[in-house]
Amino acid sequence: MKPQIKGDFYMSKTIVPVLLTCLLLALSSPALAYIGPGAGISVLGSLLTILGTIFVAIGAIIFWPLRKFLKRRKSRRDAEIHAEVANQADVGQRINSANKSTHTRQDIQD
Repeated sequence: MKPQIKGDFYMSKTIVPVLLTCLLLALSSPALAYIGPGAGISVLGSLLTILGTIFVAIGAIIFWPLRKFLKRRKSRRDAEIHAEVANQADVGQRINSANKSTHTRQDIQD
């Protein structure tokens, strides 16, 4: 059987480091250091860059299927247009060949 550990053991285990940290902070002297606004601006710029990169990556992942769908729809529409143009050209050639054959027949009859 495992020995049961009382809750007091855990309490003392966490209180000692907290009290020691508070004591060290109370006894430490101030650093007397100046951090200028340039450091804050650098941190802000880095943070904005990281956030912008994350948003662009998420946007690319989200819009990838949409872009694929739009390309597929455009290619289908282009194929339909090309088929329609080819059909009209075929009809035009038939009309032209029919007109030529009637002209030749009229010329022969004259």
